[in-house]
Amino acid sequence: MRAVIVLLLACASLAQPTLNTRDDYDFTLGNPSGWPAPLRRFFEAVGLEVVKARNAPDFPRPPQCDLSLATMPTAPTPLPGPGDGLTLVHVAVGRGTQNYTCADDTKNSKPAAIGALANLYNTSCTAALYPDVLALLPAAVLALPLPSHGDDGHGPFAPASFDLSGHHYFADATTPTFDMGTKQTYYGLIHCAKQANSSAPPDAPKGANGYGSVPWLKLSDKGASTGFKEVYRLNTAGGVAPPTCEGMSAHFEIEYAAEYWFWG
Repeated sequence: MRAVIVLLLACASLAQPTLNTRDDYDFTLGNPSGWPAPLRRFFEAVGLEVVKARNAPDFPRPPQCDLSLATMPTAPTPLPGPGDGLTLVHVAVGRGTQNYTCADDTKNSKPAAIGALANLYNTSCTAALYPDVLALLPAAVLALPLPSHGDDGHGPFAPASFDLSGHHYFADATTPTFDMGTKQTYYGLIHCAKQANSSAPPDAPKGANGYGSVPWLKLSDKGASTGFKEVYRLNTAGGVAPPTCEGMSAHFEIEYAAEYWFWG
């Protein structure tokens, strides 16, 4: 049911006079040619799924949201599979920043990664029922404004009214953490260690700065976690820092988006 609602809301949003999106694009809905290509492709894919649903013999009965039907994208350098006995329990799209620091502002220094901060939005049923739509989502949401990191009425998230399902941050310099709970729902908490990584595909989005997309990852439980044992970061969009610190601040952020797949 939720996936159908998501798709219908996505199409319904096209009837609004404007999209709340970046100021450096023309997002007037009467002029879709002014939208960035990733956002256009997302809405085109949503429209195709709505047409298919309306033409289905059992319409308007909604399809069943069964996460066992969802299949993770394969990384360019394949990541290890989920551990024995684990099942997929949640899929989310993350939208936030990769954070960096520079020792100075010269070309002799290179940015050092110091973590990330992101909101995560529930896309579980989209993953199960509409994988082609989900694959387009990270690039599409990267064209939208950075959401607030709080939990005080800042969801659902455009472009298709996805509900907030949690937050991503670093508990310390080496511990990515996913606190997957809000005032309405609770899915789990996991403190992670990196287990494996793969470079993003060559055709992955380059991000606003043109430097590319952060790697795909497999993360595993570091202890004191509940509900989850492993997390995959897939279909990344943006987030890569410049190759040197020339002209950069001591601390800076690069916006990114990604799919996160939670196993427990």
